[in-house]
Amino acid sequence: MDVLLLGGLSALCASATLGLSALAVGADDRQRVQRSLAAVSATRVGGARVLEPEQVSFADRVLVPLLRLSGRLARRLSPGGVAQSMQHRLDVAGNPSALSVERVLSLKGAALVVGAVLGLLFGSGPVSLLLAVGLGAAGFFLPDLLVYNSGTKRQLALQRSLPDSMDLLTISVEAGLGFDAALSQVAQHTDGPLAGEFFRVLQEMQIGTSRAQSFQSLAERTTVPELRAFVSSLAQADQFGIPVANVLREQSKELRVKRRQRAEEKAQKVPVKIMVPLVLFIFPVMFIVILGPAAAGWMSR
Repeated sequence: MDVLLLGGLSALCASATLGLSALAVGADDRQRVQRSLAAVSATRVGGARVLEPEQVSFADRVLVPLLRLSGRLARRLSPGGVAQSMQHRLDVAGNPSALSVERVLSLKGAALVVGAVLGLLFGSGPVSLLLAVGLGAAGFFLPDLLVYNSGTKRQLALQRSLPDSMDLLTISVEAGLGFDAALSQVAQHTDGPLAGEFFRVLQEMQIGTSRAQSFQSLAERTTVPELRAFVSSLAQADQFGIPVANVLREQSKELRVKRRQRAEEKAQKVPVKIMVPLVLFIFPVMFIVILGPAAAGWMSR
């Protein structure tokens, strides 16, 4: 009897202990949950977003995939090696607006699709098909034309600024500056694309590229014959040990002669170019002014 009484009391004490322990653990968990909820509420009140999914913009969700698809379409319709040729044309144009090959191809594909859709919308019957083909082809080649036009303008600017920059470079070297320091002075005190090219050459030499390789890269980024000849002369001077000042002096003289020859050539083309507006616009007006009153008097008789 005593054994049963002691067992019952022991079981009652054990159950009471377990119940109190469970209550304590539950209270602790509830406190932790409450503290966590309070922290989340305080953070949201403070203006920060907690555990919210990252919002993706419309451009990232729709426009970027469409541009990728249009770039793939343009790459399939373009001949092989289009990436290398396009990169060279972008280098010649000075990489306007930080364009890349992929962006240009995406623009080509998008312009192709837009032109074809516009042709189908504004045409009717067989004309719509022809219009779609024409507008699509025009949109496909429009980015190439813009890049080519930008490159042509930039190369003309390089050609015009080269003689003056070469004179300044020659004077700086003859005054006692080293070639790299003289090139830096020319880049700092001149404007235009040639100054940017000289800055790029200096940066390439600062990161460890040799002078010959840096100027060879400059020659590959340009189509100006005078600038290519200047790079070739520098390479020969470094190879045979010719003083740079002598090379620069001869190059300056040659550039001034070529600039004068280009000016004379343009002056000789003026009479031929002015003939078209003279015949089409000026002569008819003169005939009307001179012969008009006589013709009116003859018709009134």
